[in-house]
Amino acid sequence: MRIVITGATGHVGTELLKRLHRARTEEGADLDLVGVVRRHPDQDSEPYNDVDWRTLDVGSREDQPALASAMANADAVVHLAWLIQPNHDRQALRQTNVAGTAHVLAAARRAGVGHVVCASSVGAYSPAPKDQRTSEDWPAAGIPGSHYSADKAAQEKLLDTFAEDNPDVVVSRLRPALTFSAGAGSEVGRYFLGRHLPRFFPRKPWLPLLPVPKELVFQAVHAADVADAYWRVLDRRAGGAFNIAAEPVIDPNALGWLLGAGRVVRLPLSLLRGVVHVSWRLHAQATDAGWVDMAANAPVMDTSRANSVLGWSPRHSSLESFAEMMDGLGAGKGRQASPPLQPR
Repeated sequence: MRIVITGATGHVGTELLKRLHRARTEEGADLDLVGVVRRHPDQDSEPYNDVDWRTLDVGSREDQPALASAMANADAVVHLAWLIQPNHDRQALRQTNVAGTAHVLAAARRAGVGHVVCASSVGAYSPAPKDQRTSEDWPAAGIPGSHYSADKAAQEKLLDTFAEDNPDVVVSRLRPALTFSAGAGSEVGRYFLGRHLPRFFPRKPWLPLLPVPKELVFQAVHAADVADAYWRVLDRRAGGAFNIAAEPVIDPNALGWLLGAGRVVRLPLSLLRGVVHVSWRLHAQATDAGWVDMAANAPVMDTSRANSVLGWSPRHSSLESFAEMMDGLGAGKGRQASPPLQPR
């Protein structure tokens, strides 16, 4: 099977390469891998070895012929490429995230690719109550106020149109929860806090007091478990949408335990949003207030379809994944061979 992976050196892309290499060695899978990236990795280092690397920008019109060439004779495309920063430049984000997805789909159609797998997100969903589990048929129209959610919802519409226009192509989309691992600690810090704040984070935090809104209820999953779900989708040619998340759901009390808080107190959501917005506008930190909106409104997902169709279940709990990410953030962990995952 020839598989083209966009964004193959990112957080999930790196874990997917590791999973595909394991499928080769342990499961006897005959896999030919093509990595599409903007910045070339050290291809002598695992898991970037034994991959045909193509350096291009999926959002660039000029690179569309090279993108189509990369997909020649491919059996499947896994589209992971996504831009989170600079989130002060809305046009740049949309060019990579939405136009880039359109370019990938057009190239896959021209190349006759039979299976398209796309990284969506819990953030694509419309707001939902936190006290119920939502399945894959919940509307994916995004959450107002979040540029990330707006782009994921736009991506979902592109996939819907592509699937309708190309009924002979298997179209799959994974909607993972917040995805963590220690190896992405530095990347998470740069993308969401900036270049300076992560240096002050301890590997094992302890807070005497944690003010947090009651609405801050979310799910998490380990990147290796997300990668395993991608492989299962590819191996089974399973179409449709799949919610991917681990247990337990993280609420303010669980968050307090993870952050070593002596006491958790309720903070008005509007106050947290205001503080985040002002500090972002001042460039004091890298996270805009839309991420608060998304955290407060994103649904709690039901993952039973992934279990029944893919035979998927996570090996790591949400608490393990979050704690591992905090350790990686505090220690400045990363992966030297990958430009996006450079350690601090």
